[in-house]
Amino acid sequence: MSSIAVPALDKTFQILDLITASTQPLTAAHIAKELDLPRSSTHNILQSLLTKHVIYKDAENRFHLGSYLMYWAGKYEQQQGVIQLFKDLIVQYPVLLQHTVTLSKLDLGEVVFLACHEAPAPLGFTFRAGVRVPAVFSATGKAMLSTLPRDTIETIYEGDFPKPLTPNGVDNFDSFVDEMTAIHDSRISLDDGQLREGMYCLGTYIRNASGHAVAGMAVSFLQVEYEAKRAEVSAVLIELAKQIEQRLGFIPSRSE
Repeated sequence: MSSIAVPALDKTFQILDLITASTQPLTAAHIAKELDLPRSSTHNILQSLLTKHVIYKDAENRFHLGSYLMYWAGKYEQQQGVIQLFKDLIVQYPVLLQHTVTLSKLDLGEVVFLACHEAPAPLGFTFRAGVRVPAVFSATGKAMLSTLPRDTIETIYEGDFPKPLTPNGVDNFDSFVDEMTAIHDSRISLDDGQLREGMYCLGTYIRNASGHAVAGMAVSFLQVEYEAKRAEVSAVLIELAKQIEQRLGFIPSRSE
């Protein structure tokens, strides 16, 4: 897919980069002149950034970076922390090291892969960081979505369930909720060829100190090895997830 330029977005980043690089706060007039932008569009972009607290304006009408950037930075740091914990702790689990194990996050209705431990034998599917797939068909996506109410899930997809990628894919919210119920009972989700025919994945979620699912992990198999290894791998995957959660500050309830 070719990239599509978004002029307003490009101008926004130019303005933010200029404010960031400057040793002194800048006025709207200075920003417009420095970037050779129309004053009207510069003013509109600055007002939008002010509304979102991405920047703030002092008493002399000069612009500074705002507090909302700390929210982004905190989320990025949290995400990177999960990645490092995944890499550091997975080496303690020889059972998992025999397989392809992925770490991902939920981004609206999709799963974005963050990191991957590759199995010695290739699966024929690419799990590069940044690759996105529909969450409702992936093991990690199902696991993370299982922690959300049905109304929230339907809102994410605006009431329109995604079209299945394979003949095995669930195709409506009622069937999907049945899968969510099974995950609640076991903490393990299953992609039984819904993402790619012949490939099975077992997944679970990872919660942070606030109890929110911030990531998911999945182990991938060829269909022929799934049944023989399902129970052992599920138990070890949950153990690794709980260890990462503990490092993130999550305190389990007495029933867990």
